[in-house]
Amino acid sequence: MDWINDQIIRLAQSSLPQGAELVMMDHPSNEYAIYPQDLSGDGVPELTVVYRWEDELYVHILQYRHIGWMIAAAAKGEGYSVAELTAAPVTTRMVNNLIINWRTGEEQTKRAVYEWSPFGFRNVVPDDQELETRAISLYPGSEKTTSGTRWGYINGIGTMVIPARFDYAEDFQTNGLAIVRADNGSGLINTTGAYFVRPKYSYIAPFSEGRAVVIDEKGHYRLMNDSGDILTSKDYSYMADIHDGRAMVNNQQADGKTMYGYVDRSGKEVIPLRYEDASDFANRKAIVKIKDNHYALIRHDGSTEAEYHFPFVGVLGDGLLPFQQEANGKYGYINEKGNVRIQPAYSTAFPFQNGRAIVNNAADFGSEYGLIDTRGNVVIQTIYNDIQALGQQRYAVGKAIDQAQPFLGSIYAIFDADGKRLTEFIYTNVMEYKRGLASASNGKTTFFINTSGNPAPGYPQFEGSGTLKLEDDLIQVNIDQRIKYASRNGRIVWEPNTVIPLRLPYYVREHKYKPNKDYVVYYPAVEGIPDHAAQERVNETLKVLSQVKPISGDEQLGYTYSGDFDVTFFKKNLLEIEMTGYNYPAGAAHGMPTQVYSHINVSNGAMYALKDLFKPGSNYVKVLSDNVGEQIKTDPQYDYVFPDTYKGIKPDQPFFVTQDALHLYFQPYDIGPYAAGFPTFKIPFEEIKSIIDERGDFWRAFHP
Repeated sequence: MDWINDQIIRLAQSSLPQGAELVMMDHPSNEYAIYPQDLSGDGVPELTVVYRWEDELYVHILQYRHIGWMIAAAAKGEGYSVAELTAAPVTTRMVNNLIINWRTGEEQTKRAVYEWSPFGFRNVVPDDQELETRAISLYPGSEKTTSGTRWGYINGIGTMVIPARFDYAEDFQTNGLAIVRADNGSGLINTTGAYFVRPKYSYIAPFSEGRAVVIDEKGHYRLMNDSGDILTSKDYSYMADIHDGRAMVNNQQADGKTMYGYVDRSGKEVIPLRYEDASDFANRKAIVKIKDNHYALIRHDGSTEAEYHFPFVGVLGDGLLPFQQEANGKYGYINEKGNVRIQPAYSTAFPFQNGRAIVNNAADFGSEYGLIDTRGNVVIQTIYNDIQALGQQRYAVGKAIDQAQPFLGSIYAIFDADGKRLTEFIYTNVMEYKRGLASASNGKTTFFINTSGNPAPGYPQFEGSGTLKLEDDLIQVNIDQRIKYASRNGRIVWEPNTVIPLRLPYYVREHKYKPNKDYVVYYPAVEGIPDHAAQERVNETLKVLSQVKPISGDEQLGYTYSGDFDVTFFKKNLLEIEMTGYNYPAGAAHGMPTQVYSHINVSNGAMYALKDLFKPGSNYVKVLSDNVGEQIKTDPQYDYVFPDTYKGIKPDQPFFVTQDALHLYFQPYDIGPYAAGFPTFKIPFEEIKSIIDERGDFWRAFHP
């Protein structure tokens, strides 16, 4: 392959993950496993690259797109080297297949024939194990259904190819797996939509260095490989993502102290839990706290490189570490040997990145942010309400929207790493740069900006405030809490449905109310109720319950509010709609969620209360109160309930129904901590059958 010139080699090398190396061919020897060939059928060659990363082989395909070369498909290899690398039309006459003969032994090879389609990149050799695939044109999208919002995946032309059947769905990762939620758990699917790991975990983190942190049903943190195997034999109270082949872990010891250590990619505890605090590894070094006023910089093997006797030492960056010389004192920076390089002068000091560090000069938790270089010189004055590093030597620098109330947020300008302001203060939101573009919003529209800080030519703008993300040939448009997809010219190729069909002639239609940039509500309207006056009464009630109310458009609100709804149950004539909201006061530690259900008979427009489920005169409040009280006493899942807070239910206790049970719930803080959400108690109808009014309109609305 003497046509593989230096320019192609440099392109291939630039596409590799950090620490990876190009693989050499068996034949011809001393040549890299790089192969230019048209694999997509468009007449333009792609570039196949085989590389070794952490002792395993991988192959990916580089394809030239509108803004440059991109990784378009990838798979995990086999064996330890490449005996043959070529292409030929095998599965179709029209398009080449990539053919790799993997060296698996001294005399053994294993041939793989890869088919590249909109559904992924896979080995199609019969009777052979299918390689892990990377979906390059599958994107998560949601649909509203009669059982709530469900998520699936669309392809590059906007067709839902993996049906919307998940409670939530995340992007496909480079190993061809995607995290989904279903049945109250998290699992992994492959590009066919089949479960690779059943949804049995309470949480799965994105893969990092071929490993994912998971939390099991008991709340223990474990480490999973990309075959779905759990690698750790011990349970941990916490585990961070893998960095530099190490994951920081902690556990509570017998004396009540929480101690930190590290596991490697195999799940082995390679650095014992002997530290009072620890950071992630970076460039094979990490900062740990041994005890009060005693920190250390440790190497990858756990050996100590340097020790520091200060009240605080922070994360290493560019050879410098934030530190405090005195307890509760100012912050400065020391070098790796512990010598002071920048004297303590700041109320907050962040780690250095690319020769710059964000610092804060204000006292009493105020905001006077600026930027300094590694000599302590001021690059951007310490006078701003906020500064965010965007990558590519760019920063979003924020002025307070209201100087008297800085907690209300900032309006941003783009600065470069030399402190030059590139734009006016016009942006309400700016994301990190990727491939020379960053998503930005001015509060009215959302668009891409280039490194000059100006709207990028050739890319569309979208009404509303949110974020954009380049997804191969599509743009993911996440605006006003709805995700849709557009082509590069701005044409919408897919967006979620706004009409939920129930049963002819009944529908639920979604409406949007956004009177202010900080207030957005999606609310339902029922259509098809024969009595139009009743339908109007129902829909006015739904608007009120959804918090559709007069809000000033020009006023700077002291909070943000978002509201949404789901159809959670529809049986016979009973329509159940859940309306949720989240009110977040500016500067608060957290917001307050709300949840309310409406139960509507679509045949006549009746709206039911809890009492309507029971026989007139029945003491349903006492019966239900006793049932809930017994569950609190006997069911360990309700251990969080505050002692002596439960006094029984109210006559109009919040509730919802399913086919076979009544569910009663409480608001946050009513009987439990905020983290408990909405404590909910399930009472099967069979247990309270004696007081249910089976001839009543409510019951008959969803039963024969």
